[in-house]
Amino acid sequence: MSYADRDKYGMYKDTTGSAGPGPALMGADTLLGDSVVNGADEDLGDIKEIMLDMNTGQVAYAVLAFGGFLGMGEKLFAVPWQALHLDTVNKRFVLDIDKQRLQSAPGFDKDAWPDMADTQWANQIHAFYGTDPQRSGAPSMGPDVAMRGMPGGAGSMSNMGAGMGGLGAGHAGGSGTTGAGVASGLGGGAGAGDLGSGAGGSADPRAGSQGGDTDLSKIRGSNIG
Repeated sequence: MSYADRDKYGMYKDTTGSAGPGPALMGADTLLGDSVVNGADEDLGDIKEIMLDMNTGQVAYAVLAFGGFLGMGEKLFAVPWQALHLDTVNKRFVLDIDKQRLQSAPGFDKDAWPDMADTQWANQIHAFYGTDPQRSGAPSMGPDVAMRGMPGGAGSMSNMGAGMGGLGAGHAGGSGTTGAGVASGLGGGAGAGDLGSGAGGSADPRAGSQGGDTDLSKIRGSNIG
């Protein structure tokens, strides 16, 4: 099931681009269970929870379940919200990390959750995914993308251009030439600090649409992709 299938109230029903909140604003409950893949289209699991920072009102992490069989032995991973890309065509998330590298990511058991307010723990998570713990980032949005080809996993994201806290800054775009410091395969604003603040193209104004990019090009400030 995708987020469109979990839509109880018809928020994603209109796919013409003329009405409805998605994909700029999404119902958190509809995102639970969404599949996560990498740029090589390998299955990385699914979203189990979305963690809200109650001090800032921002989404901090998506909790990803990976591994195991039929829910047995699976491991949980807190993935920084800014490290994800919302694929609005296939209605799933894309995470720029090699599948084998994810197995070595800082994870936890469902019966032993970490203290996510602990600064040392948070720094470890953001360092692994190459994101900025000081920036409230949102997932990039748009049609399916072949991220960076997965040459070295998410760890190499830390070398992105100045002003980029991690994946999700700038607009998600096509597979052409990108702005400075943005991963190959994404159109984005050079040195963007938050969603919509940089130059460059956005994409896919409606969830499930193959349409143009006029609607999303002005979106900024929302932390729920």
